[in-house]
Amino acid sequence: MSRGLARWLALAAFVIVLDQITKQWVIGSFRLGESLVVTSFFNLVLVLNPGASFSFLAGAGGWQKWFFIVLALGVSVWLLAMLRQHAGERLLPLALSLILGGALGNVIDRLRFDAVVDFLDFHLAGYHWPAFNVADSAITVGVVLMLLQQWRAPKESP
Repeated sequence: MSRGLARWLALAAFVIVLDQITKQWVIGSFRLGESLVVTSFFNLVLVLNPGASFSFLAGAGGWQKWFFIVLALGVSVWLLAMLRQHAGERLLPLALSLILGGALGNVIDRLRFDAVVDFLDFHLAGYHWPAFNVADSAITVGVVLMLLQQWRAPKESP
């Protein structure tokens, strides 16, 4: 394994560890549904989401757990292949590592709890953004960085 690849895999592992530590702290500190007001626009809350983003398929009856696990593991294999191919670069492997760590962090939750542990609750004027976690944040930042990398990439001439 190249040194560059090892560095990006270490970043993905760091995301997984940070995600799991924060989720374990929330599980140990809150009861399901309990909320703590931190600021006028931010709460900590313990929510279990059996679905995907915005609770997509949350009420699907249980099959979605395995669907999302298989999907995340398949995407993770693709991300690993991309990381190997682009390990010497900067922006793209950073993005891929964040997405990989976030995806695997949420897979761990699905295996442990049959749902993803969410706890970050931002709101404004009574409207709440769906609660999310460190893994979701890493995935989102990774996707934004991938888009930025694509936007900055030189365009090929026809």
